Amino acid sequence: MSGNPIIEIRELTKFYRRNDEPAIKSVSLDIFPSEIFGLLGPNGAGKTTTISILCGLFAPTRGTVTIDGLDIRHNLDEIKSIIGVVPQDLALYPTLTALENLTFFGNMYGMRGSELKDRIHKCLEEFGLEKVARKQINSYSGGMKRRVNLIAGLLHKPKILFLDEPTVGIDVQSRIFILDYLNAINETGTTIIYTSHYMEEAENLCTRVAIMDRGNIIALGKPKELVKERSEFTNLENIFLHLTGKSLRD
Repeated sequence: MSGNPIIEIRELTKFYRRNDEPAIKSVSLDIFPSEIFGLLGPNGAGKTTTISILCGLFAPTRGTVTIDGLDIRHNLDEIKSIIGVVPQDLALYPTLTALENLTFFGNMYGMRGSELKDRIHKCLEEFGLEKVARKQINSYSGGMKRRVNLIAGLLHKPKILFLDEPTVGIDVQSRIFILDYLNAINETGTTIIYTSHYMEEAENLCTRVAIMDRGNIIALGKPKELVKERSEFTNLENIFLHLTGKSLRD
């Protein structure tokens, strides 16, 4: 791809205590501006560890990560100001309202006053939640909670957005809305790094994907090109199962 990468990963390795094998093994990868990049893999493949390092939650054992020209070891505060994170587990306070939750997260990003109020109002309206903004999160459906969870990571208009299973366990309408919204913000320049177990979704959404297993990247490229290169397979899910196997992963 042309241009300079917005994320550069070089020889990234991560060991956890009491584990002989690394969770990530010397992974090198470039992600470019305005991509929707899918990081795919079975349970235990290393994708969540990789995302956690990129978001500054874990320190790497070895290797380097540069995000928008900033070294993650030395410029983490600056990096956190330009990224948004939407975790798989809901990062919401269930006894607070959507409005209270979003005000809290907006304050964490340094947003205040009318700027924050207007941004929250706009997002709640776009996500079809303005009428329930003052209801507690624990009264929401799964799809509504996912939408608020996504807003919380988007309030400050991040340059780079990390998404971990953003559509897991929700209704079809909410899923389609979220995917359409991600496409829309990507078209305005937001780079998206996305993990999912839904191969069809990843195939349709992502500009490129990396398939990980046992700490290594075992396939990398545009979904359609990966399928075309392997004429015996008809879709990304077939390739994924061929490369990672059909054995159950816990």
